[in-house]
Amino acid sequence: MVELSKKLTTNIGRTNAEYGLIKEGDKILIGFSGGKDSLTLIHALNRMQKVAPFDFEFKAVTISYGMGEKLDFLAEHCKEHGIDHEIVDTNIFDISIEKVRKNSSLCSLISRMRRGYLYTYALDNGFNKLALGHHLDDSMESFFMNFFYNGAMRAMPPVYKAENGLMVIRPLIFCRERQLRAFATTNEIEAIGDEGCPGMRLSEKDREYMKMPHARANTKKLLAKLEEDNPQVFVSMKAAFKNFHTNTFFDKECLDD
Repeated sequence: MVELSKKLTTNIGRTNAEYGLIKEGDKILIGFSGGKDSLTLIHALNRMQKVAPFDFEFKAVTISYGMGEKLDFLAEHCKEHGIDHEIVDTNIFDISIEKVRKNSSLCSLISRMRRGYLYTYALDNGFNKLALGHHLDDSMESFFMNFFYNGAMRAMPPVYKAENGLMVIRPLIFCRERQLRAFATTNEIEAIGDEGCPGMRLSEKDREYMKMPHARANTKKLLAKLEEDNPQVFVSMKAAFKNFHTNTFFDKECLDD
């Protein structure tokens, strides 16, 4: 039996209570890559299903990119813990190599295609919600990447409605990445790491053609340095995401008359 720390379960429970992510009668699909984040997520929902005062269903789905990945151990792990799981085979990797444009991000394209397969599976099989394993570090990195590279102030909300009507939830959004890493380590669970990234399969020539995810790596380093200088920086940024003043920016629609 796996152990979830009290801090993790409390954090996830409070997030669910505040935003109403999981409710009575929900049928939830979990995007299960096999990394530490989605591993924590499937076990968090497995525990919640046993202790929550309401009933809901969930299923973990792993999208295979068609790179010859060895994913049987994920199926065995889910079977061992009584978690409904399915591997969906695709040829995402080959398609993305054909479609990716020069100096564009292969990782972003593959991520969008993977999300598309999850959306389709959820809608075709009667799921009303899709749960993703994004955490607080992901949200902060996304915010600064949009801020520095895209000229936009966007992050990752705990819940949003996709264009197809599916609700997308992030039960781990207030958890720190190090907590999720500790969960996998403490429970001695085999997790897929960077070796599962499609970008690692590219030749040197292909890497020169495509944009590698340096922006995220640089942003992660920046945030690590900020936290080193100010250990409370993530606490402050989390609070700031609930405390923004639109009339202090340059959008004329939001300015005071």
